[in-house]
Amino acid sequence: MPKNIVIIGGGAAGFFAAINHAQLHPEHSVILLEKSVQLLSKVRISGGGRCNVTHACFEPKELVRNYPRGSQELLGPFHRFQPRDTIAWFAERGIELKTEADGRMFPVTNSSQTIIDCFLKEAEKHGVNIRTKCGVQSLKNGVVELQSGERLEADAVILATGSAPFGHQLVQTLGHTIVKPVPSLFTFNVPDSPFHDLSGVSLQDVQVSIENTSLHQRGPFLFTHWGFSGPAVLKLSAWGARYLHDCDYQANVNIDWLPAQTFEQTRQQLVECKNQNARKQMGKEIPIKIPKALWNKLLTLNSFQPDQLYQSASNKDLNRLAQMIHQTIQKISGKTTYKEEFVTAGGIALKEVNFKTMQSLIEPKLYFAGEILDIDGVTGGFNFQNAWTTAHIAAQSAS
Repeated sequence: MPKNIVIIGGGAAGFFAAINHAQLHPEHSVILLEKSVQLLSKVRISGGGRCNVTHACFEPKELVRNYPRGSQELLGPFHRFQPRDTIAWFAERGIELKTEADGRMFPVTNSSQTIIDCFLKEAEKHGVNIRTKCGVQSLKNGVVELQSGERLEADAVILATGSAPFGHQLVQTLGHTIVKPVPSLFTFNVPDSPFHDLSGVSLQDVQVSIENTSLHQRGPFLFTHWGFSGPAVLKLSAWGARYLHDCDYQANVNIDWLPAQTFEQTRQQLVECKNQNARKQMGKEIPIKIPKALWNKLLTLNSFQPDQLYQSASNKDLNRLAQMIHQTIQKISGKTTYKEEFVTAGGIALKEVNFKTMQSLIEPKLYFAGEILDIDGVTGGFNFQNAWTTAHIAAQSAS
């Protein structure tokens, strides 16, 4: 018997759910509602306009480690639909993905428009009725009331409104609990940083930790004109999202510029360099693997001059320099959203959702997909994979 399926939200999860359900049940009427005039807005800006579709991590137990919130709940779903399935899904539709050195996966065209065109084409092919400028006023027992006053009777509703407040308000009226949303994936503002003139300089392996906590991340690091960025910082912001929110983004971070070696190894390198290059300038003879601009900055912060000869540096001074190389403390004072992308920690409490079906445990005709749930991943394609996985399961279950 034909059924009416309503998907609320015209983003990544909403489209993926609509297309998959329409393909699985061509006899059903599938309506996709979007409040604004813009469809797939996050897809368009993801990855700097290239769309970071997923990540080349194919073992569910490893995959879930990239989710500060939702890791336990996603383990089962990732056994059903994971990045390998995402790759196959797009390949079946003529979209080839490529893997970059850090594991991120993009369309070979390097354009998010490729993904958008694919979704629009598939939605049309399978008869999805896309309606923009359709705000939802209320939702109850499968009845969707639009702000225009129109009422849609649905056998199942898939809610995929992302972090939009109106989606949270809808489910709260049904009795669902919303874990307070706070920003995740942001860069650190460091107004008093002495490193502002290093903007654009990057390192491939840095460890950044938040003082007086166990929170730390290691990976690529980027200096910006407002502070610090790069994957290590973004991942740390995700894992520390609630802590940093609670302290109003005021905290000290400790930076280890050479986490691959110990303080003692660095100290010995500095002393050996002094002994072997006594008459050479410190700014020109760099004994450790860090960018020259950072080396010279660390020298000046330790009262050295780049044109100073090694023979004038005492071992005590070199010890102090080695200490700063492994422990540079800087004060965070605020955050900046990473490019135009944003992710929130928070959403529907996970204990109120059946993750075998993505069905609400409070409202039987209601299913969830994507970021409306209290699930978020680190940077690298993991948030989209959550969208594809939960949307795919919701699409299968909503019949």
